[in-house]
Amino acid sequence: MKALEYKKLKIDLFAKTKDIRKYDKDTGNFYKSIVIMSKRADQIAAELKQEFQENSHLSAPQERSGEEIYENREQIELSKMYEQLPKPTQLALYEFENDQIYFNDVDEK
Repeated sequence: MKALEYKKLKIDLFAKTKDIRKYDKDTGNFYKSIVIMSKRADQIAAELKQEFQENSHLSAPQERSGEEIYENREQIELSKMYEQLPKPTQLALYEFENDQIYFNDVDEK
């Protein structure tokens, strides 16, 4: 997903109490579910970081002299947009709750 798609999701940014029993339905183990969500959060964070770096290079000024610092309005707006996105852990939790994460359990035989 792209950052703009994540922004469209209506995810509550505040901490809420969750019923942990619903997280072991798919895996049979609460801790496996946590590991799956953690790995997905790492993937999301890497995707967002890469996307931010690509977008920031497009709006970065090409020339810089020694002491001068340019205020680039586009880069500031881009940074604000990424700061307002839900955190990767919240996005991974949302995806897990809505069955949007595919995982393969190699321990099952």
